[in-house]
Amino acid sequence: MAFLECVDLIKLYVDQQSKIQVPALRGVELTAKEGDLIAIIGPSGSGKSTLINMIGGIDSPSSGDIILDEEIITKMTKKQKTQFRRHKVGFLYQTPERNLVWNLSALKNVMLPMKLTGRWSRGEQIKRARHLLKDVGLEGRIKHKPHQLSGGEAQRAGIAVALANDPLLVLADEPTGELDSTTTLKIIEYFKLLNKSLGKTFLVVTHDNRFANMTSKALRILDGRIVGLHRAVDSEVSLDIREEVIFVDDHGNMRIPDSIRREANIKNHVKLEMREGYATIIPVRGD
Repeated sequence: MAFLECVDLIKLYVDQQSKIQVPALRGVELTAKEGDLIAIIGPSGSGKSTLINMIGGIDSPSSGDIILDEEIITKMTKKQKTQFRRHKVGFLYQTPERNLVWNLSALKNVMLPMKLTGRWSRGEQIKRARHLLKDVGLEGRIKHKPHQLSGGEAQRAGIAVALANDPLLVLADEPTGELDSTTTLKIIEYFKLLNKSLGKTFLVVTHDNRFANMTSKALRILDGRIVGLHRAVDSEVSLDIREEVIFVDDHGNMRIPDSIRREANIKNHVKLEMREGYATIIPVRGD
């Protein structure tokens, strides 16, 4: 069984003016193993933030199920979801204002999620917070408040906060959207380092295509559907040799990339035939 599994997730929003239902997610299927570092890459409006909010128990799908470590998140009550987020999920958002309490030091910010779980004594909280801040290179900034940190330092403090409650899953929503290119690459490297050293499962949603080459697996999301997979051919050997494959959901649906559709002159219909053991897509002319 997968550590994380999303089964046929559909999310419909109602436009308040027209009263028309607008789909944000259209049957998303997703699985992850424990310890995975996965990027979900897509443009604004593709449904990636909606998806991560569902997985984190912040929002609920219109239909479908989400299962994490054999717990069905979508069956939880509101109170159960609050406890689930408090104990089993770490969140990292785009801006420091959402990750950090502005009048607390970096050390106290990292201690705060531990206090909410009630799992550690104050002495243990301090020790753990110092260790996490050291892991993200901020051992010399523990007394600094967020406004005294650079953008990259504040985001690294946010990573420490996301890990403070010892979560099963870390969810990052556009974590590098406000950062310059150099700082972005450093943040990605911290994700890789912490993923490997702590064995935590990281799910990062972003529009930044650089994540595709920095993780062993990157999913492409478009118009509320997972449409492709960018992955290392052999992640145990190297992340440099990559391949791009098309995602096929449990209903047999897939999205042919626009570049291939144009080159093959595919319009509205195709035929599928088996030829020498391969499934072949044949454009239907005059449709």
